[in-house]
Amino acid sequence: MMDTVRRGSVVEPQSGLPSPSPRDPLLSPDSHMDVQGYKWVRWRLWLCRLAAVLSLGVLLIVFHWRPRLAVLARCCSCPLALADILLIRDSFGQQHVVEVLTEEMDSSSLEMVVELEENEWRDTIQLHKEEKTLLRYYLFKGLRYIWLGRKGAFCRVSVLNEDWTCNDVYGFQKGLSHLEQSLRRCMYGPNLIDVQVKSYVKLLFEEVLNPFYVFQVFSITLWIVDNYYYYAICIFIISILSIGISLYEIRKQSVTLRNMARLVTNVTIRRNSGVEELVSSEELAPGDCLIIPQEGLLLPCDAALLAGECLVNESMLTGESVPVLKTPLLAGEGRYSSETEHRHTLFCGTQLIQAKGGGPGGSGAVAVVTSTGFFTAKGNLVSSILYPHPTDFRFYQDSAKFLLILGFVAFVGTIYSFVVLFKSGVTWLELVVMSLDVVTIAVPPALSAAITTGTIYAQHRLKSQGVFCISPPRINICGKVSLFCFDKTGTLTEDGMDVWGVMEGGPAGFSELVPDPRLLSPGPMLSGLACCHTVTLLQGEPLGDPLELKMVESTGWTLHEPEGDGNVLDAEFGGHRVLAVLRPPKQQPQAQEASTSEAVAIVQRFPFSSALQRMSVVTVARGGCSALAFMKGSPEMVASLCRAETVPGQFSSKLHSFSSEGLRVLALAYKPVDGNADLRTIERGEVEKDMQFLGLMIMKNLVKPESAQVINMLRLAHLRTVMVTGDNILTAVNVAKSCGMVGFDDKVIFVNATPHTAQSIPTLRFSLEDRGEVITQGLYQSGFDYHLAINGKSFAALCDHFPEYLPKVLLRATVFARMAPDQKTQLVKELQKLNYKVGMCGDGANDCGALRAADVGVSLSEAEASVASPFTSKTENISCVPLLIREGRCSLVTSFSLFRYMASYSLIQLCAVLTLYSVRTRLSDKQFLLCDFFLVTTLAIVMGRGGPSDKLDPSRPSASLMSLPVLGSLFIHTSVIVLGQLAALFITTSQDWYVPINSTRIGADNLPNMEDTSVFALSGFQYIIMAVVVTKGYPHKKPLYYNWIFLCVLLILFALMTWLALNPGPVLKILQLYDFSDMNFKMLLVALAALNFLICFFVEVLIDLGILNCLRLLRGRRESKKQYKRLNVLLSESSSWPPLNQTLSPRDYTVIQFS
Repeated sequence: MMDTVRRGSVVEPQSGLPSPSPRDPLLSPDSHMDVQGYKWVRWRLWLCRLAAVLSLGVLLIVFHWRPRLAVLARCCSCPLALADILLIRDSFGQQHVVEVLTEEMDSSSLEMVVELEENEWRDTIQLHKEEKTLLRYYLFKGLRYIWLGRKGAFCRVSVLNEDWTCNDVYGFQKGLSHLEQSLRRCMYGPNLIDVQVKSYVKLLFEEVLNPFYVFQVFSITLWIVDNYYYYAICIFIISILSIGISLYEIRKQSVTLRNMARLVTNVTIRRNSGVEELVSSEELAPGDCLIIPQEGLLLPCDAALLAGECLVNESMLTGESVPVLKTPLLAGEGRYSSETEHRHTLFCGTQLIQAKGGGPGGSGAVAVVTSTGFFTAKGNLVSSILYPHPTDFRFYQDSAKFLLILGFVAFVGTIYSFVVLFKSGVTWLELVVMSLDVVTIAVPPALSAAITTGTIYAQHRLKSQGVFCISPPRINICGKVSLFCFDKTGTLTEDGMDVWGVMEGGPAGFSELVPDPRLLSPGPMLSGLACCHTVTLLQGEPLGDPLELKMVESTGWTLHEPEGDGNVLDAEFGGHRVLAVLRPPKQQPQAQEASTSEAVAIVQRFPFSSALQRMSVVTVARGGCSALAFMKGSPEMVASLCRAETVPGQFSSKLHSFSSEGLRVLALAYKPVDGNADLRTIERGEVEKDMQFLGLMIMKNLVKPESAQVINMLRLAHLRTVMVTGDNILTAVNVAKSCGMVGFDDKVIFVNATPHTAQSIPTLRFSLEDRGEVITQGLYQSGFDYHLAINGKSFAALCDHFPEYLPKVLLRATVFARMAPDQKTQLVKELQKLNYKVGMCGDGANDCGALRAADVGVSLSEAEASVASPFTSKTENISCVPLLIREGRCSLVTSFSLFRYMASYSLIQLCAVLTLYSVRTRLSDKQFLLCDFFLVTTLAIVMGRGGPSDKLDPSRPSASLMSLPVLGSLFIHTSVIVLGQLAALFITTSQDWYVPINSTRIGADNLPNMEDTSVFALSGFQYIIMAVVVTKGYPHKKPLYYNWIFLCVLLILFALMTWLALNPGPVLKILQLYDFSDMNFKMLLVALAALNFLICFFVEVLIDLGILNCLRLLRGRRESKKQYKRLNVLLSESSSWPPLNQTLSPRDYTVIQFS
């Protein structure tokens, strides 16, 4: 790092653990940016302006392409505090130039500044002997960074409220004064997610200065000077059309995104005077107290809910179509974070369907604004679309390297043509123009655009089948996926569950299984099933999590919610503020005739948290008596929070029994609560401890019929599948067996790791599934297939205390159970470190972080696009996964074919031009036109239309353009092409009737002639030949004949070239071709083209069969570059892996190393 005075880092607020909320750190990759300050230097500015004039604007174009050079040329380095311009290097290594902006603060707000932000952000300077306070900031990717003098760095403006505690948030409930609100709005900026829509003039300027079009302008100018008027005009017209279409599409997308992003509405906020005021949402700032109406609204900011409950549709952010119930934030000294408190946070862009219990009369809700603009959840979504992550994919990296190779070929060709033309005695102008003309041939400007054709076709096919993509480059990455992770509930199994039975438990043990909860005797167990949930009513219909809906439905109790101001229900239940009432059925089953259940009112709710694995409610009976707290969650978590003496001794065995059968098990507990306490402000930690165990609820979760078929399909294609779930490990193993991830005869080894505690050291143990078998040697040597299964706690201990075992466990683990959302994300990243290309399929809710971290994330959702993942499938099962992989492979193969074809086209034309230069002639203007437009462009457009194969092949397509088969085949084909053109030339010159070319002329003045006509005819066939040769079908694409449009075009163009070779008739003069009278010679040219085709086709077949691999034998066998493959070889040779039934400590291990 350089001197910290001149260079600094962007200081970011420290976030908590990743969570499924939209504020996932993955969406904010610029958390560590290197920033350098620069100040304008006047004499340098004038010098650059002069150089720009003298270079006819070329210097400005260079500065446009390389803004960093512009900064270095015009500015000098300076401390960040004095900088006018900043040079930023983000976490991906990309450089950006931004301007430091200043905004004068109102002098009347100085006192408030000191009081609110400790004067940290002020920059006071002397102007005209008056002190003025300037706010110095810059905007980067929509986010505002302000200068904090005490930290000596530019920080995200969100740093000003990152240390808010929950109590601080509640302190804003009274509202801000006009002065405070104005100051905060000045610091945080307007509450807008503003997507810039550039004018057509600016877009045109930027598009024309694109290197592609600058190269086109250079080429067109060169062709006009070289008298290629028709060709230049056609290219010019096509370029204009291309620019026009591009501008229209770019602006259309910008307008669409702006309309989606821009949300300005009128909202009601509370002032510190108690007055409620209607303001534009654009004026909102963190700290504003927002009054939410009962009918809800489309939220224009992120806000913490303080009073009332809100039913929210978050499908735009998570892809989860089931509305979520948000409950008030709990007061306390803990730091507020939207990630950890996402159950109490309302996110921008989400639709608030209903708000209740927070305002006067029991309607509406109260919230405090916590984030605005691009700092909100919706801002992250828009930012991820505007500024996508750079794609680290070998194919795209090799594309640039391949262009350099073609550039080198162009350089060699230019030197050759220069020498040949110089010897021919051409003028200096002709020498320069004709030599540079070779560059425009060897490096096709349309190369980079052509390789996206396959992706565009694949995206269109995916959309037609209900799979939507917001990141098209990832389609090609789908073709290289080697491992796919699946969530369980709602992904592999059905969303809905059926209640299989209830089993009450206590110190004396468990009762008999009661198949229908309605048959339970009135008591805490029945009341707990009826009220421990977050189900709510919308227009009289119950709405909520499918599991909870089934649970409530199974009890027969009915849900009622307060109407109007809710005073009637409040009075009925002892004056407590009632959120909902559960009433038992009027017709009691026979088992309950002796006693009757009473209605229960919910007065406090603590929603389910994946990280906590539980939820709880506080209830009261009529008259406010009998206050009880109920808790529901994973059996292990619930049992750990209960008094030990209340948990049945058979707890573990019963849980093991039910889970092994693939049943979903939930546990319930309860305890009395002091009814005189304020139940609305009771803390969660106080409620969820010292509980009394009630029993188990067992639910049957059926595997979707498509799951087993898809898993089997992926297994046959040698694609590894992994289950990542929050459910019990035994239930997960059972489902893994049901859907085919684990064979019924395969061994399952449970990995148990314990963390360091005050009483014990960390331990690691590998235990074989109990089947009464004893294995005394390595499982590989015993001939067994085995799978590891591990839960979230063991995974955390493994990562912390046994990192040397982590890669080996990841290599063989198939089931990851009880995984928290942040652990799912961590798992994906650890698998990627082993060089797996990881896919992830989930429902988008708790899997948001993992879906974003994966190379290919697929969210099963009804939304067309969400921040949850690059791909969204409307299909409610995993059948979209093989479809996506097949389309990815097809797209990747198509991109390869198009890339090779465009490169071959350039080399064919280059060979033809250099060959003709050698004999003092060249191709005519209209010959170029015919080859480039009627042959090459037409073939390139229709070549990519071929669809994917119906089956997944065990092999994956290559992603490297620099591999031996690609470079080797291109070299061999180019050699055959050169030999073919030379053969055509020599056959022509060896004929008895051959008339030598006029040696006193050169170039177009020698047209028509025999040499040009024969080389042109053969090169025309070669364009068609290479289109057939490089178009791959089996095994990743359908055979060539399925692409009937391409087949028809091939036949038409072949007929056209045959006609031109045998009997061109009226087009002779137009194309400036020589009229051969010898039909046998013409047939010989066609036969030569046929021989060229047979040789190229035969060579390609041999290369596909691996003939070039024999060259690799000369260098010896090399280890795979993929770590998981190398580790797999080492483990397969180890007789001590896995170390069964041994208790390992961090120092008791033998490392199997790989480098």
